[in-house]
Amino acid sequence: MCSSSIQTLLSDVISDQLPPAAAEWFATKRAAVAADSGNRALFLAISLVTRKLGKADLIVTDAIRARASEARRDWCLDDWSIDQAARVLLLLEAPGDAPTLAARLEELCVTADMGELVAFYRGLPLYPQPEQYVARAGEGLRTNIKAVFNAIAHNNPYPREQFDELAWNQMVLKALFIDTPLHPMQGLDDRSSPALAKMLCDYAHERWAAGREFSPELWRCVGRHADAAALDDLGRSLTQDRPEQARAAALALTECSLPAAAPILDEAPQLAAAARAGEIRWESILDP
Repeated sequence: MCSSSIQTLLSDVISDQLPPAAAEWFATKRAAVAADSGNRALFLAISLVTRKLGKADLIVTDAIRARASEARRDWCLDDWSIDQAARVLLLLEAPGDAPTLAARLEELCVTADMGELVAFYRGLPLYPQPEQYVARAGEGLRTNIKAVFNAIAHNNPYPREQFDELAWNQMVLKALFIDTPLHPMQGLDDRSSPALAKMLCDYAHERWAAGREFSPELWRCVGRHADAAALDDLGRSLTQDRPEQARAAALALTECSLPAAAPILDEAPQLAAAARAGEIRWESILDP
């Protein structure tokens, strides 16, 4: 990770979208933050960002995406807004070492509103010594506020790189619990495991027993790690009335290496043909 290139990119993207008055205000605040070894200038600027700069989505071109990838592997700016980018840039530009930044971030998160939390959590992969923030990220994932949860879980390399297996599995299960998509999680397939598959099958049984629905994306983390019991679950989902559940089960069965998976899939010939032909994709499994 190259901090200077990250800061330069954020500065360029923000500056390109700001009208003159807002750009002047932001430049003044950045200078004040850089000159203040304490927290006063930083905390004040962060609190005023939305009022002064607005909340418009960042305009992210292919050139910006390429620069982001060069500055930080797998960094994605597509979901960011201008106020989020500004807050992260101010935090990165404040004087001090990595522990100082971590202490500031912790203090900010304690009193932050939802918009500020989203910004701080989107910045997780950009902060130095990222292992310092695992507990803070875990705290953020306890929320039922989707915007805050998604700031950590979606299009963010931090969980894939820093979470242990238990933390990762809990994040996936929590996403299903609050009904937010799984497919924007970076590393979803790489970080799937037999333990996660078992956890998700147990969750499916709980929902079935309660007569409640669940996201068909659940099966994405099951197919390649399925055992005999999980194959029974996939077979059950394959024959359900909900088309998206049947499509997901079919796709999961194509990813299972157990010999028993193919006969189960062949019980739904049309779905089997579509799944094997690549006509069903996880990224669109939730589409009507």
